[in-house]
Amino acid sequence: MKKIVAILAVAVLVVSMASLVFAAGISMEKGTIKSVDEKAGTVVFCAEGTNKDTTLKAEKGVDLSKVKAGDKVEVSVEKDMLKHMMVAPAAPAAKPRPAVGC
Repeated sequence: MKKIVAILAVAVLVVSMASLVFAAGISMEKGTIKSVDEKAGTVVFCAEGTNKDTTLKAEKGVDLSKVKAGDKVEVSVEKDMLKHMMVAPAAPAAKPRPAVGC
């Protein structure tokens, strides 16, 4: 009986924690950095598939010196607060194609 109660308590805890994450409104988005203002601690970000630029205030732990305008990034955003940012890897250079024909 005690094991069943413990299992149910853990299940309730897990479900409640998951719902808190969704309720917090944290979203992951891919897009492009339009500008960076390190002194103000802000970036202007344009999400993929939109034309809307959004100014995001960076949390203290986010290092804005690692990005510049034009960088493709993946960001974690809560409201207008930049929680985490990761620069997308550069696309590999196209290999030259061999000549075809006579």
